[in-house]
Amino acid sequence: MNLEGKTALVTGASRGIGKAIAQELGKCNAFIIGTATSESGVANIEADFQHHGIKGIGKILDVSDPPSIESFFNELSDAEMTPLILVNNAGITRDNLMMRMKDSEWDEVINTNLNSVYRVTRHCLRGMMKARNGRIINITSVVALSGNPGQVNYSSAKAGMIGFTKSLAKEIGSRNITVNAVAPGFIMTDMTDQLTDDQKNEMTRQIALGRLGKADEIAGVVSFLASDRASYITGETINVNGGLYMA
Repeated sequence: MNLEGKTALVTGASRGIGKAIAQELGKCNAFIIGTATSESGVANIEADFQHHGIKGIGKILDVSDPPSIESFFNELSDAEMTPLILVNNAGITRDNLMMRMKDSEWDEVINTNLNSVYRVTRHCLRGMMKARNGRIINITSVVALSGNPGQVNYSSAKAGMIGFTKSLAKEIGSRNITVNAVAPGFIMTDMTDQLTDDQKNEMTRQIALGRLGKADEIAGVVSFLASDRASYITGETINVNGGLYMA
């Protein structure tokens, strides 16, 4: 799956699933723009690119802040960088039971996880439509489909991404732009590393394959969707959850 000559924008690329996606697309010869919210995150991205021989840069982007998004895309325009592959990966959690959830916990998650997808994608669309080529891949979650106690805000945002994916796919399919979503299940990241063995065992008991997923297993699906091999797939949500949830 050769992506030579393509520029890929991956939000939230400094760690976990986003980092694995940036690495995988880079190995497929795309030029990667990886974003983080801090200078240290950008430094980590660029060090990782250098270590793996990936062509790309790290840049600061706060996807929850419209002025930050505007400034970011102005910089890309000035540098004549046009992403034809967009991976909307950046996201946060603010878990709480509904009865205890604060307005700020709801607003922060919806703004970062859903509103940002609208804003970032809109900025990328002009270049894709002009090129009559594009791949938009939204990283949603298994909880968008299954639900999860304590994550009303998160599951709502991630479910919204699926609706966004389907509607936009119908709008822009005639321009040879595909829009798909990938819904990871329980994936081994720095967050799951903090769980106890009992918590991990409880999670794996719910999974048909009997193990947590790996970030590169998500990245492999994303790279496929970004490639010409997936040129006739659009509006879909690909579940990568080891049988945790079967739609």
